Amino acid sequence: MNPDFNQSHFALFGLPQRFALDGNALDRAWCAVAAEVHPDRYANAGEAEKRVALMMSTRVNEAYRTLRSPLARARYLLSLAGVDTQEETNTSMPTDFLMQQLEWREALEDADNARDAAALEALADTLAQTARALEDELGQAIDHDDDLAGAALRVRKLRFLEKLGQEIDDALEHALS
Repeated sequence: MNPDFNQSHFALFGLPQRFALDGNALDRAWCAVAAEVHPDRYANAGEAEKRVALMMSTRVNEAYRTLRSPLARARYLLSLAGVDTQEETNTSMPTDFLMQQLEWREALEDADNARDAAALEALADTLAQTARALEDELGQAIDHDDDLAGAALRVRKLRFLEKLGQEIDDALEHALS
């Protein structure tokens, strides 16, 4: 078994340590590494080697899930740089983002009360566009500007969008039932 428990998720897959990531390269690397450490390959090995294979397989899958998600990847990169995103403790946001949050929440409440699936889908699309723009800004802040505090703020914003997106999905399921 070649992979090292102590290497970064990026090193595990032989990828550069940056926010911008080639998803296809990640998928190919994950397949190769996962096949190398898959517990089935060690079915006839000793108990200790089987446990190591299981732990490595779990590590490889966790690393893949982290790097696959832009939000989790940003959190991970910031943690490697020693930056705490303070998602649970720092609720301060720029005024314009707070106002946008209020508008989205009101739109969600109105559409949910009316069971208006079209309005909920439109809101979900708007949120997805906003999230993509924030991900682009996040990549710029981490990979090019070395603006880790700005990146942490964008992570907190994306976390809010993720939560709101889930609420929209729940309301849409309710509207369609």
